[in-house]
Amino acid sequence: MKTVICLMSLISCGIILTGHINSYSDSHQKSEMREVTLLLDWEQNVDHVPLYVAQESKIFAKHGLKVELLWGNDPDAPLKLVAAGKYPFAVSYQQSVTIARASEEELPVKSIGLLVEHPLNTISFLKKSGIKTPADFKGKKIGYTVAPLDVLLFNAIAANAGLTKDDYELINVGTNIVAPLMSGQIDAVIGPFRNYEINLLKLEGAEADYFALEKHGIPDYYELVIITNDTYLKEHPETAKKLMMAIQEAIQFTKKNPEKALQLFFQANPKASKELEKLAFRDTLDLFATTQVQSKEKWDAFTKFALEKGLISKAVKAEDLFVNLLEEKSSSRNVNGK
Repeated sequence: MKTVICLMSLISCGIILTGHINSYSDSHQKSEMREVTLLLDWEQNVDHVPLYVAQESKIFAKHGLKVELLWGNDPDAPLKLVAAGKYPFAVSYQQSVTIARASEEELPVKSIGLLVEHPLNTISFLKKSGIKTPADFKGKKIGYTVAPLDVLLFNAIAANAGLTKDDYELINVGTNIVAPLMSGQIDAVIGPFRNYEINLLKLEGAEADYFALEKHGIPDYYELVIITNDTYLKEHPETAKKLMMAIQEAIQFTKKNPEKALQLFFQANPKASKELEKLAFRDTLDLFATTQVQSKEKWDAFTKFALEKGLISKAVKAEDLFVNLLEEKSSSRNVNGK
């Protein structure tokens, strides 16, 4: 799953193009329907159900949009391509946007809305390990998938539980999460997503449990956000707003009609593993965004944490990270996210 994404490559790598992806240009629009591409953060999965609901049920079309959902097999590419103006929109992560804006290059991307509003990343372990609290990591071997992000997050949680770095051993397991946990090579691993790897372990016959990061010392953050670049947002604010209106409507449909929504996802992705995706969707449904009004406090909290822990080297303003295009009457936050 998306746990293999190397967020820090945003700092060290330049803007890259993938050969099989064609560039986007507004000048090629010849119909009344606005044609745009939304790059996915990962291969098609149930995290994207509302997007496929909007596509398959013509919610995008209702809002005057013809949206291509595209995955290019490179998890680092979407944010960079949007930052470079090659594409207008992408699904990304709050951490990625924060790192991008705080990097030396200061990639000009910002979040314009939400898809999944809480972390999916976990510290997972088998129940037979005897781990009950983070303090039980003492003397254990801990796997991780993404450096330095996962290492930083785990160390923060361990310190919050009263442990030092000498109390446990960290082992890079790369993309291989399930096998070393099942074999006993490691006692726990940070990186599995609560909706996917946990269910994959169950399907393998293992009883697993996990700690949600936001409940053990890590600021709650938005897992999946919709991003655009500063120039596109300035030149095409109505297109961006229409996209978020459609996604908001599709999320509401998904929550009210989960069985139909999942059916539409499988209709668009017939090769998807139904057994795993059904379980994953069950565990994702409550995490889809309940609002499109992003919290300045939530962005500030993670930025402060990232700066304190050394994930980023400079402070960044919340207004550079996100903008609220949709306003809710019940919210006290304004449309600029300030």
